[in-house]
Amino acid sequence: MINKDTVSEWFRGLQDRICGSLEQLDGKATFKEDNWDYHDTGGGRSRVIENGAVIAKGGVNFSGVGGAMPPKLLQLLKVDAGSEEPLTFFATGVSIVLHSQSPQVPIIHMNVRYFETSNGIWWFGGGIDLTPHYVKPDLAKEFHEGLEAVCAAHDASYYPKFKEWADNYFYIPHREETRGVGGIFFDRLRATDGFTKVDRWAFVQSVGDAFADLYRHQVEQTRGLPYGQAELEWQKLRRGRYVEFNLVWDRGTKFGLETNGRTESILMSLPPQANWVYDYQAAADSEEQRTLDWLKKGIDWKDYQLIK
Repeated sequence: MINKDTVSEWFRGLQDRICGSLEQLDGKATFKEDNWDYHDTGGGRSRVIENGAVIAKGGVNFSGVGGAMPPKLLQLLKVDAGSEEPLTFFATGVSIVLHSQSPQVPIIHMNVRYFETSNGIWWFGGGIDLTPHYVKPDLAKEFHEGLEAVCAAHDASYYPKFKEWADNYFYIPHREETRGVGGIFFDRLRATDGFTKVDRWAFVQSVGDAFADLYRHQVEQTRGLPYGQAELEWQKLRRGRYVEFNLVWDRGTKFGLETNGRTESILMSLPPQANWVYDYQAAADSEEQRTLDWLKKGIDWKDYQLIK
C-alpha cells in the first residue's frame, strides 16, 4: 500500500544510499547530519558534505513535515480547502545539490517529493538536471540518454515531455540562458491519463535510484581533467548564475522561504563561493564562449551534432 508513511520511509532510505555512494565516490569527506523539527509536526535530516576531494560543498536533505495548511500555502499551491475543517497537509522528499572542487566537474541537482492533503489531494514531483561549468556535449548526450532510459522504462512519453519541462523551468530569463544542459522536471503527477498512483510512485523511485550512477559517470569522466586559475575564476562566475536562478526564479526555494521552512536546509543549495564580474564578456572562440553558446532551450542532446 502506498501512503505517506511508506513513501517517507523509502525517501529516508534513498538519502542513506545516496550519501553512502557519494562518500565512496569522493574518497575524502563525509557527511555531517543535522536533525531538525518542523514547527508543526515532523522534521528532517539535513546532511552536508564539504571540502572533499571531488565535492566542494553539497547537501542531501530529507524532510517529512505536516500540519495545518497555512493560508499562504493554500495560495501558493492553489489548493481548494473544500468544506473539511481543518485542512492538513503532509510533504516529504529528498533534495540534492552538489558543487564540485574542479571546474571540469559539473554541478548536479535532484529532487523527488510527495505531497498530500487531508481532503484527498496528492501528487509526486521531482527531476534531475546537470549544470556544467564547461559544457561537454558528449557527456551531456550520455546524461540525457541515461534519463531517457529511466523514463522509457515507465512510459515513452515521459522523456520528451519532462525534458521540455526542464528546459523551460531551469531557465534564467534575465540572462536569456538555461542554467545548464537541463535534464528532466515534472510536477503534480497524479492518477491521470491512464496512470495510477502505483505507476507514478514507481517512476519517482526509478528517478531517485538513477541519481548516484548518473553523477558517478560524470565525475569519473571529468575529475582528472586539468584546470588552472582562469578556469577557477570561470567556475565562480557560473556559480553566480546558479545563485541567481535559485534565489530569483526557483519555485522550491521561494516556496520554502515563504512558508517558514528551515532556512539552512533551503539555502544549502548555494555554492561555497561565487563571483559577479561587471559586464563580463567571454573571449571569442574560447571554451567559455562555447559553453555560453550551448546554454539554449530545445537542444536535442542525444543528436546534438545536427544542430551545432
